[in-house]
Amino acid sequence: MAVSARQVSLSTHLPAAAEAVGRAGGVAGCVARTAGSARRRRPAAMGRVLSGRQLRSSQKGGAAVGKTKRGKGTKWMVLVDGQGLPLGARLESASPGEVTLAEATLAEVRVPRTQGRPRQKPERVIADRAYDSDPLRERLKKRGIELIVPYRKNSRHRRYENGRKLRRYKRRWIVERTNAWFCQLRRLLVRHVHLLSACRAFFYLACLWITLRRCL
Repeated sequence: MAVSARQVSLSTHLPAAAEAVGRAGGVAGCVARTAGSARRRRPAAMGRVLSGRQLRSSQKGGAAVGKTKRGKGTKWMVLVDGQGLPLGARLESASPGEVTLAEATLAEVRVPRTQGRPRQKPERVIADRAYDSDPLRERLKKRGIELIVPYRKNSRHRRYENGRKLRRYKRRWIVERTNAWFCQLRRLLVRHVHLLSACRAFFYLACLWITLRRCL
C-alpha cells in the first residue's frame, strides 16, 4: 500500500488508487465508486441552490407584523393615566389605522377598585389626529366616554370641535413620554421574536417595569 500510494497523485487518481487496493475483493470497487460519485456531485454547489429563506420559511415574518411606509412592524396601542402609567395595552399589526384599534384597546383597560368590578371606562380619552373620526366619537359618547381629538386640517365638517375642551390636548405629551420609556428597551424597539405571545410577554414586563419605577 505504501509503494502504491507514493506512485499515485492524490488530486487526480484517488479513485484509481482506492480501486488498486484489494483488487480481488469487492470493497475496493465500492470505495472507488463512492469516491468518484462524491467527487462528481460537488457538494459545495448546494449553497447556490438552497438559501436560508428556503430552509426556514417566513424568516422575517410573524404574527401581528404588517407593512407600512417605513417597512414592516408591530404597532403598540397603549392607554395611560395622568401620570403616564399604562392602563391598557394591545399589540397589533402596523398596517391598520389607529382609529380601527381604539375600541379594542379600551377593552383592555382593567383598573382595580376596593369593591366591585375593575373600572373599564375612563371619563375622557385624549388622542392625536390619527383618531379623528366622528363615528368613533359618537360610539364612545354612547358609552359615556369623551374623546378629545383635534380635527385634521383638511376636515370641513367639524361637528364636535370645542376649543375649551381642546385645552386638555396640551397634556398629550404624557403618553408620548411613556412611549419614549418603551423605546428605551431594545427588546421592544426592534422585534426579534417570531411568536406574538413572546413579544406580548416582553411588552407586559415593560409595563410592569414602568409602573414599579413610577410608584416605588
